[in-house]
Amino acid sequence: MKVTKMVREFCFGGAKLPDPNPQIDVEQVRSMYATQFPEIATAALTGPEAVGDKLVYRFERAIGAKG
Repeated sequence: MKVTKMVREFCFGGAKLPDPNPQIDVEQVRSMYATQFPEIATAALTGPEAVGDKLVYRFERAIGAKG
């Protein structure tokens, strides 16, 4: 049996975002990417989903009406 470590990958708006630091938790990753993509701060987080040798987390924009 072979054991391999799975790499985290983050997706937002069709873009694949690399894991900035495997040692930090997912909420800290959200905070780091929120500086570049402000919508991530309020996006729903789904995952992880195993895809090949990666654990994929998805940030999905919150849908709502303005006003």
